[in-house]
Amino acid sequence: WLPAWWWLLALLWGGAGGYVVVSSVSWPLPEEGAAADELHSSSTEEALPALLEEAGGLWKQSYPASAYREDRALGSVPAGRQPGQGATPSRMFSYRREGGGAPGRAGTARYLAHYNTWGFVATRAAQGKIQGMPYGNCLLLSDGPVNNSTGVPFFYVTPKDNTVADLLKNPVASLTLPEADGNFCRKNVIDPEDPRCARLTLMGQMVTVPPEEVEFAKQAMFSRHPVVRKWPHSYEWFFMKMNIEHIWLQSWYGEVSAIAVEE
Repeated sequence: WLPAWWWLLALLWGGAGGYVVVSSVSWPLPEEGAAADELHSSSTEEALPALLEEAGGLWKQSYPASAYREDRALGSVPAGRQPGQGATPSRMFSYRREGGGAPGRAGTARYLAHYNTWGFVATRAAQGKIQGMPYGNCLLLSDGPVNNSTGVPFFYVTPKDNTVADLLKNPVASLTLPEADGNFCRKNVIDPEDPRCARLTLMGQMVTVPPEEVEFAKQAMFSRHPVVRKWPHSYEWFFMKMNIEHIWLQSWYGEVSAIAVEE
């Protein structure tokens, strides 16, 4: 006997409890405590991303009990550990990269440089009707054998490749390394285009590897890509590397971080 609009209002109000909507994204809220007060007092589109950004911030302080319900249903909570004991629930906003090396943005950048086996190289076309236009290509790479990361990407290339032909005329290039190449984003159910699925862009000069470094370049490439040994020798393969000048990393919402090469 109640009006239809009353039931609609009740349904909307009941379903909205425990969430704040920011740009059509629902963020689970802490149920009580300082973290909840902090978020409720700063629930604006400008303030929320800052609260969510730091690894030691809001999501480390408190998790709603509901965040663990799905894990319990799937049986993914390890034995002997009770929900709410400080462990990070799956599909929340604090993720740990396995084997990620040093903490922080520089550590994430180094992790991506080492564990990616291919990357997207962008050059300036030097031939034909597309001369002067941006040109992109995917190339295999390695920054060293699995147990010896250098942070410097090495490539095994042929001058018959348009990208390499461009680089021999203009060595300036950028190399993008997506975290989507590994298992981290898949395991944590993060879309490859989600900013939490990090992407690293290295910019600099692509140069031929000098004779004294060729042996290491062989170890780096052939240990990670054994099949390239069998590629036809008639293609005149040789080794290149990138002398990195700029490092940009996107690993969270709303910003791209410039990282010093020295780091």
